[in-house]
Amino acid sequence: MRSRYYFIILSLLVSLFIYLFYRTEKTVVNDMLIRLISFHTYSRIKQDVMQFLPLNEFLIYSVPEGLWVFCITLTSKPYFIGWNCRRLDCLFLPLIYCISLEIFQLLHLTNGRFDLMDIQISILFWLIANHFFKYEREKQNILRPLNLRSLACFTSYGVVYLSHVLQ
Repeated sequence: MRSRYYFIILSLLVSLFIYLFYRTEKTVVNDMLIRLISFHTYSRIKQDVMQFLPLNEFLIYSVPEGLWVFCITLTSKPYFIGWNCRRLDCLFLPLIYCISLEIFQLLHLTNGRFDLMDIQISILFWLIANHFFKYEREKQNILRPLNLRSLACFTSYGVVYLSHVLQ
């Protein structure tokens, strides 16, 4: 159980690193950092990091979304959403999220560009989180009772907003 959280934290940190130093400064997380340290300082650090550790486009543009999906899959696994005697297993929310996001990009309803590779990588990371990290307990309704773990799940979805590209 504890190792699951180490993987979540490590994945979030790797994604954060890639977003901060290899993606556009128009993402929410980069905008926050620029406001904190100044654009000049940010640009200098970003340039130094990119020279010291060059990454290819696959690592920069596809892997972070896969890592987000990995994280939200692990935090969603213990839960379902219940309404009117129906249940939606939260395990499938990350897949719904990543495929919907790519479709919204294809239809130009959100910023970004459609990339089939992003869907494939997200499915791969979802499969890894689903099959290599077992959850043996009975699933709980994510809203009843609201506790620290369910809040962590909601927070993991909220963290995804940090990768959003501002206009």
